[in-house]
Amino acid sequence: MLAAKFEDVAKEYVLKGETVRALRGVSFDVPEGDYVAIMGASGSGKSTMLNLLGCLDRPTRGTIFLGNDNVTTLNDDRLSAIRAKRIGFVFQAYNLIQQLTVLENIEAPLFYQGNINRKSRERSVELAKMVGLGSRLGHRPTQLSGGQQQRVAIARSLVNDPYFILADEPTGNLDSVTTAEILDLLDRLNSEGRTIILVTHEDDVGKRSKRTIRLCDGQLESDVRRRN
Repeated sequence: MLAAKFEDVAKEYVLKGETVRALRGVSFDVPEGDYVAIMGASGSGKSTMLNLLGCLDRPTRGTIFLGNDNVTTLNDDRLSAIRAKRIGFVFQAYNLIQQLTVLENIEAPLFYQGNINRKSRERSVELAKMVGLGSRLGHRPTQLSGGQQQRVAIARSLVNDPYFILADEPTGNLDSVTTAEILDLLDRLNSEGRTIILVTHEDDVGKRSKRTIRLCDGQLESDVRRRN
């Protein structure tokens, strides 16, 4: 099964009266269990591709599948449901809720769906333990290091058992040692079968993936598989 698929996807914006062709007919697929780094210079189309993969925007042309869902045909309510239940987001700025504890932040996607129960609480605790924060369940983000906050974000991204983790520059705010720790965690998750799509401009980060899709001027410049 495919976690995601782009078929001749194009995206255009009108900016100050001029048409910007952010993506120009891009096609690729991401099998379940893959680990893909999307790379390219500023303006290459990375952010646009991330927004489309995350159902945060719609293409001007083409078709996008997430799992078996053709998301280009879905209304806004269905897209919101796909985002909430089938995509695990990890951001450079962590995007944790400062007033909530580690456990509550991990549970947040379930809370907004009205899906908090004993079983979901047990799963959230297990995810906290998995990322090495089992002893920090009651701590708030201000009591955690940057690396620990990103671990919370990774645990949160898994709470709904998503099609894939979509990580946007997940190590951009971290030092080299902590970056290595977060990438080790992503490696481990992928080795356990998790699909990871990572957007980065850092070559050293991209090299940790199994496959690199490189964009240039809105087109797919290369698609190289590094290892099995």
